[in-house]
Amino acid sequence: MKAVSLKGTQNGYELVLNEGASISDIQKELETLLAKLNQDYPTKRMHLEVITGRRLLSDEQSKVVGQVFEQYPHLIMDGISSEVISIADANRIKEDENVHIVAQIIRNGQVYRAKGDVLFLGVVNEGGKLVTDGNIYVLGSVYGIVQAGAPNAEDKLIVGDLHSAQQIRIGEQFDIVADKQVQNSFQNVAYVNDLHTLDYGKVSGLKQINPKFYNRIGGIL
Repeated sequence: MKAVSLKGTQNGYELVLNEGASISDIQKELETLLAKLNQDYPTKRMHLEVITGRRLLSDEQSKVVGQVFEQYPHLIMDGISSEVISIADANRIKEDENVHIVAQIIRNGQVYRAKGDVLFLGVVNEGGKLVTDGNIYVLGSVYGIVQAGAPNAEDKLIVGDLHSAQQIRIGEQFDIVADKQVQNSFQNVAYVNDLHTLDYGKVSGLKQINPKFYNRIGGIL
């Protein structure tokens, strides 16, 4: 499988990185691909967005990708995006002193408790539980229980792929996911609606779901 694939969209072009490829393979194929575009379109300005899927590049890996683009000023990298948030936005989340990055495996019977927002990169196994009083951004896998806004804050959100979770909790509200049609997508947003029941939306509708949260992050999603 290719490490880098070029796709055309209505808004321009996307460079999709293989989630399992090494950064060295990505660099080599990206250099070859951009050299070919430069040869075919030597003067045409092209905007390309780099898509990493479920993979979150480190600062150093993002720099490697950016250095390849620097060789071709007319080939413009519009950004590096995961299925949920861009790399720049993820870095902003990580820089916030109230955000905890959790990358561990939470096994059956274990409870991981945190304070503040959580950027979750690990695995919650069935029977495991991730609990925080803030928001949760899921970039890992959830098969157990996740709770935001513990113990009773209903203004918090859980963003990410929740389709395989046992149970979603926000404050005192909870939902058994198996009873719902939750999509297999990192664009899911779980929230408590005006009727004080747990509901689901999409990242694209975040401004309507929770305007305060949307404004807090600067409208980045």
